Amino acid sequence: MTEVPLFPLGTVLFPGGRLPLQIFEVRYLDMVGHCHREGLPFGVVSLIHGGEVRKAGDEDQAPEVFQNIGTMARITSWQAPQPGLMRIDCVGEQRFKVLGQRKLKHGLWVGDVERLEADQTVTVPDDLVHVAQQLERVIQHLQARVISPEQFPIATPFALGDCGWVANRWSELLPLPPAMKQNLLTLDSPLMRLELIADFLEQV
Repeated sequence: MTEVPLFPLGTVLFPGGRLPLQIFEVRYLDMVGHCHREGLPFGVVSLIHGGEVRKAGDEDQAPEVFQNIGTMARITSWQAPQPGLMRIDCVGEQRFKVLGQRKLKHGLWVGDVERLEADQTVTVPDDLVHVAQQLERVIQHLQARVISPEQFPIATPFALGDCGWVANRWSELLPLPPAMKQNLLTLDSPLMRLELIADFLEQV
């Protein structure tokens, strides 16, 4: 069990996923600055209720309620273009389960978390190869349109032969409801995750 700072967001971060963030709240500026200096990850959890940004002086603002399964985020690039503003790029690492949580005085959440097992590498089976091929075509299309590597939505290296990687990238790209993305994140089986993605693709 490890104590980590938590960043509740209105999105779901998957292992291997890219997450650009613009930071301006004091509670997160301090946390991100510390993680950057020390080379430490922070935990991203998906919001159930409440907003990403805490409004100063708004006592009636709904409290933040978030999922208990999240993903560690490691900072890969960091910029501070002006005082009170940071721009960072992160990559998703290991999933974790929140066993306990508390809110500090300045509004930052910290959690006691248990890291979950990383996905086993599972080769995409023959009956799901078409799902990986569709993703490859999407990547090629994006590569033709996106000039700057910093703007490319998918982190490298690509692993189009691996069930977990393909399922995670589709989970990020598809317009799925947040609750469905969260359900995909909680699945321990990368093959089952990919099968569910294949079912969704057949419906669109």
